[in-house]
Amino acid sequence: MQVIFTKLTGRYEIAVDRSAGAALAPRNGPGHDDAVPHDVAHLLVEIEEGLHGGVYGRLAAADGDDGLFWPVDPKARRASLKNRRTPTSEESADMARSERLASLSVALWEVARGRRAPDPAWPGSIEASGLSGDLLDRLFARYDDFAARWTALATGASITLAWPFPEGTGKRRRT
Repeated sequence: MQVIFTKLTGRYEIAVDRSAGAALAPRNGPGHDDAVPHDVAHLLVEIEEGLHGGVYGRLAAADGDDGLFWPVDPKARRASLKNRRTPTSEESADMARSERLASLSVALWEVARGRRAPDPAWPGSIEASGLSGDLLDRLFARYDDFAARWTALATGASITLAWPFPEGTGKRRRT
């Protein structure tokens, strides 16, 4: 699966090109960041932590609509709504971990790179974060690389990142 992030004026768009499941419509990303957009952080933390139940693992599983993205084809969209799936408890835990890691690690990276003032309330210190130094080193290196590329990117241009895990592996229950 390939995830395409397109830089737009004051926002960004995400498109997902996957080999399993229905073709998905692109959507606007939440918020805006000049260096590491929130959905990029989700993708990178899910890859580094092997979180298959987060945003991108669920998209790669291709086994039901979570309301995160919608099929392009109206008929497939109606079918996906009918087949909406409830996340498993493991997926819910992965999603919560992904959200915490995406928010906290980017904030810590911003402090470490002088992009944000230190604040004991948020994000606090690296030592108090409870995150391993090894994980933060890997994420910070990825953020450094992505931020350099994203900052240099012209409006309307894209960066494509690969989901490195198998697609079409989902087996969630239908509700």
